[in-house]
Amino acid sequence: MRPLPTDRPTLHVLTDPRLSRGRSHLEMAEAALAGGADVVQLRDKTLDLGELRSVALEVRNAVGRAGAVFIVNDFVEVALAVGADGVHLGPDDLPLGEARRRWPRPGLLGASARTPARARELVAAGADYLGTGPVFGTATKSDAPAAIGLDGLERVVAAVAGLGVPVIGIGGIGPENAADVLAAGAAGVAVISSVQAAPDARIATRAIRDALDQV
Repeated sequence: MRPLPTDRPTLHVLTDPRLSRGRSHLEMAEAALAGGADVVQLRDKTLDLGELRSVALEVRNAVGRAGAVFIVNDFVEVALAVGADGVHLGPDDLPLGEARRRWPRPGLLGASARTPARARELVAAGADYLGTGPVFGTATKSDAPAAIGLDGLERVVAAVAGLGVPVIGIGGIGPENAADVLAAGAAGVAVISSVQAAPDARIATRAIRDALDQV
């Protein structure tokens, strides 16, 4: 299993069939990898678990060939079945403590935190990294909570400082503001619509990668 890179800001690209202009998870993953993504996260709650396993295996193989990190969102059983590098859980998914027991290290376990208190709670339960946001307003989820802003991101980063748990900013991030997210203390960014909805996902990923690398 591959760990998250530590030698540069990490770029996570989440695949989402609702936004990808008809392109498959595999097509979007390959475009993101060609554009410089460090991590591909497969997110799809529309498929049954059998279909999701098949898609996840296909994407995992492509990500592995590229030497990147493959994470399955929401479903520990799928991550286990396909030998993913990690699994990311939201607030409505399996409780993190139970997930940590089922998904032992070196498998990566990510979780979503909007507040300092929640961030500390998740780290204590076994999170290896935190996704924090939405940092900026986003249209990816119709029920997305209010943006926490760069100040909110800074507070989460400060809450887990020194614990060895990277914080990844997510929500409304593109090449124009990725550097601001790093300046707030994030170890990287996660993007969805800025890549998935772009006419050329590879070029969109490369623009964000370049913005991160210039910091």
